[in-house]
Amino acid sequence: MDRPDFAIVPAETPWLTDPAVRAVCEALGVDQVFMVGGCVRDAVLRLDGSDVDMSTALTPQEVVRRAAAAGLKTVPTGIDHGTVTVVAQGTGFEVTTFRQDVDTDGRRATVAFSTDIAQDARRRDFTLNALYATPEGRIIDPLGSLPDCLARRIRFIENAQDRIREDYLRVLRFFRFHAWYADPENGFDAEALDAIASNTDGLERLSAERVGMEMRKLLAAPNPVPAVAVMHQSGVLSRVLPGGDPTLLGPVVHLEERLNRRPDWRLRLAALGGSDVRDRLRLSSKDAKVLAALKTAMGEMTPVPEIAYRQGFDIAASVVILRAALANQSVDLDALEPLKTAASARFPIRAQDLMPALSGKALGARLEALEQRWIASDFRLTREELMTSE
Repeated sequence: MDRPDFAIVPAETPWLTDPAVRAVCEALGVDQVFMVGGCVRDAVLRLDGSDVDMSTALTPQEVVRRAAAAGLKTVPTGIDHGTVTVVAQGTGFEVTTFRQDVDTDGRRATVAFSTDIAQDARRRDFTLNALYATPEGRIIDPLGSLPDCLARRIRFIENAQDRIREDYLRVLRFFRFHAWYADPENGFDAEALDAIASNTDGLERLSAERVGMEMRKLLAAPNPVPAVAVMHQSGVLSRVLPGGDPTLLGPVVHLEERLNRRPDWRLRLAALGGSDVRDRLRLSSKDAKVLAALKTAMGEMTPVPEIAYRQGFDIAASVVILRAALANQSVDLDALEPLKTAASARFPIRAQDLMPALSGKALGARLEALEQRWIASDFRLTREELMTSE
């Protein structure tokens, strides 16, 4: 096997000295296994590492045999497609046999196993993900991808049209990787954008789960604004999020940074808007509830302290950001301080405090009136003051 070595990953790369990684490599043969994809890319870019995935010319059956001989547990995660999870010291590592695509339908591929690392590299999506490394850290670059990775260029491997038609999810992955890894000075690859614009119909074939996962990852990037803007211009955003509009996204991201808030993909999704979002992105009940609360708060004038009291500090802080973005206003960090008090406030009156004098609807109405009075006092009125109020 031709193994052109171009570089060595930084010495501080965690997987170089991880005893669990070493155990798997020694079980399978240190000359037979390679780190691949995200963990190599992140090592080259000196980023916090992705999960460690491995690739090998060994068949899945041979991977299982060698792992068992070394006393390691295996799980047939996707054995028909060449992937076996090998567990060492409580950590699972996906080990995938080199593959080449035989047939694809835009969502899934029929593959054949290979012993050629270059064939395996060609079925990957972007050049910066087509890097391999030996257990000792020597980088293997079958397609000459290392310069793109070092320059933080996001380019499809070889023909962009072909890569997209193999799996239309790669359209969304292109924008996600741009948001997370690209050097903004490079702009967007023109060939990629041309291929994307001519293949937006294929996005309709994707499952809501896959689209939702990519959108969450994209919107969680430190600054997804340029990527989402180009998604909008290329017609991709309207395909995955009909009615979505990136106008508010920039102000929202700016205000998050100003207020020292961690990126919140749900807040950013609320800023984009769009119809039928829960089903189109297959949101969990919890995430859908948060999104609904944010959208409701954008269309009504419930005081933000009351939102903090009823729904918590994080949602209230997001409402502050959304309302400021809508009004094209800035917000200072001290604007959030009163929300912490509101979020921790506890209504001092209980139903039994008003019984037996009141019951049923009358009891509920009185509790609601007292609670609103207490909220209007900035949560200051005491139990005694509320009980003696008219």
